Amino acid sequence: MEERMKSKLDLDFRKVERARKLAVSIADGVQNFVAGRTTVSVERAVCRLMGIDGVDSYGVPLPNVVVEHLASRNLLQEGASYCIANAMMKTGLSPQRIAEEISAGRLDLLSMSYGGEEEVYGFLDPLAQRAVEKVRDRRSEREALIDRLAEGPRPYLYVIVATGNIYEDVVQARAAVSQGADIVAVIRSTGQSLLDYVPYGPTTEGFGGTYATQENFRIMRAALDEMGEKVGKYIRLCNYCSGLCMPEIAAMGAMERLDVMLNDALYGILFRDINMQRTLIDQFFSRVINGFAGVIINTGEDNYLTTADAYQEAHTVLASQFINERLALIAGIPEEQMGLGHAFEMDPDIENGFLYELAQAQMSREIFPRAPLKYMPPTKFMTGNIFKGYVQNALFNVVSIWTNQGIQLLGMLTEAIHTPFMGDRYLAIENAKYIFNNMRALGEEVVFKKDGIIHARANQVLDQALELLAEIEEDGLFRALERGVFAGVRRPVEGGKGLPGVVLKGERYRNPFLEKMLGGYCR
Repeated sequence: MEERMKSKLDLDFRKVERARKLAVSIADGVQNFVAGRTTVSVERAVCRLMGIDGVDSYGVPLPNVVVEHLASRNLLQEGASYCIANAMMKTGLSPQRIAEEISAGRLDLLSMSYGGEEEVYGFLDPLAQRAVEKVRDRRSEREALIDRLAEGPRPYLYVIVATGNIYEDVVQARAAVSQGADIVAVIRSTGQSLLDYVPYGPTTEGFGGTYATQENFRIMRAALDEMGEKVGKYIRLCNYCSGLCMPEIAAMGAMERLDVMLNDALYGILFRDINMQRTLIDQFFSRVINGFAGVIINTGEDNYLTTADAYQEAHTVLASQFINERLALIAGIPEEQMGLGHAFEMDPDIENGFLYELAQAQMSREIFPRAPLKYMPPTKFMTGNIFKGYVQNALFNVVSIWTNQGIQLLGMLTEAIHTPFMGDRYLAIENAKYIFNNMRALGEEVVFKKDGIIHARANQVLDQALELLAEIEEDGLFRALERGVFAGVRRPVEGGKGLPGVVLKGERYRNPFLEKMLGGYCR
């Protein structure tokens, strides 16, 4: 869709611009808080980018060992990059060897003298530059493969595999690609977002999903690249960069050429009870990494409608989209990498519910014309009646192609199963392909009745979102989350998991990876 084309919904874009200005104020308030703080997970991500990997004799990841060592010696506020680079200068050891020596109890970073900032960071600069170039190279690989193989047309057909066993996931992913999938997402094992460490190596024992590890990323990436060559199109790999290890997973994904990441602090706050201060700080660095790596982020607004009424609370989705857009822009993510989330979650018994769904999807498309919007299927009201369920998914697909969505997570009959039956995945892909092919130009052919149901609904949601954004701007995002403005879920600013991992930055603190990935812009 061409930006600023004439609105089919007769939207008042002066209101849209007011909404964006309010979102700027809200997001900038968050960023002012974030700028003076770091977290244990940010510093562990720094360790990983410096080349620290592996586990100790107890299976504890070495980035955790190093960061816990720094914290116990009151050095963490100075930053892992400063402390490790200084140790490199004094000992001549690599970051990996320094981590191993700390783990063995043979090196104490508090015991050594520290050089000046200019000297230490100057010494570190070549290493940081090499790490950043490695990420840039993986992005270039993706771009070269897409140039050579091309991709499937949008909306991308997005399906899920997650057996718990990465090797079985590969079997499932190969089948999905053969059936026509464009994006394969590997759901994480239940509860991984609440682990304050990243598991190591290939895993085969996940529950309700498969652990996100760097080795699992590598295994699936290789499998999808092989299948891409076979079917003649680039296949995107998606994982989940949320929870207590958000920046680390972003770093590992960037190094292993993942293409899509769920990356939304609000999701973790609302649905995993992760402390809002911790996860908003983590989100910033993770989004900087994802933006630089060319990764499309998925936001989690669709989840709001699983706990709140999709008709009554639609405006909260739009308000959150505006806020997420601004937070992403601050982190260097262009609009073309913003998979802002929304969902087809209206109660099917509502009269004209399809029209309301259509209005909201078209509204999102017009307000965010460059974003590859991520559209989620009906789940809340999915039924065991396979015939009705198939019709619900078909209507969802009709709205998607009609409104030019970008990423279509396909609805499946065995929706509650993370790895659906292969036959149901096949039916879901066939359903979408049939509808998308036969209705490809529908949106270009159809206009909506002026002052009709669809017009009225879209403008109502915009007005309500504008009102809500004004309230959030007055309170600030932290206070608004305490009040439960999204999904009907209240979270205290000092509550939730992970708050002890928040650290005020010291005078010598710098994150050279953040600075380089943002091109020198760092707020």
